[in-house]
Amino acid sequence: MKVYKLQTVQHLNAGIEECWDFFSSPQNLQIITPDTMSFEIQDFDNKRMYPGQVITYTLKPILGIKINWMTIITISQQNEYFVDEQRFGPYALWHHKHFFEPAPDGGTKMTDVVHYALPFGFLGRIMNHLVVKNKLKSIFDFRYKKIEELFNSKK
Repeated sequence: MKVYKLQTVQHLNAGIEECWDFFSSPQNLQIITPDTMSFEIQDFDNKRMYPGQVITYTLKPILGIKINWMTIITISQQNEYFVDEQRFGPYALWHHKHFFEPAPDGGTKMTDVVHYALPFGFLGRIMNHLVVKNKLKSIFDFRYKKIEELFNSKK
């Protein structure tokens, strides 16, 4: 199985507590996901993020095809990091780490590291090359711009 990696780093003009407050609420994932993906949370317990939390949702990532996805928060350290992993969904592997570090200027450095793999062996590798890696890049580009609006356009 071929494992791919996507990493982004973003500086936020907000303290760690404010960043954590936003990103530790699963409901805010919809805000930073492109509308074209029709992202909808189906089930979660309406609590702040904690290890063992299960979140199920639907989305339409490609060609309007609706898929079900279940993630679990496997680890969470308040104001520092959390990890979500796919339990059921389109990937053979999805492991997403989120890190929050104080920046020297009082802001926050946020780093996302995603490791993912696709099913279907050789066909999955072709799909990653033709479609998936570009789709993920566009999703994370959207996310970056949306987070810029939310945290870095304040005057």
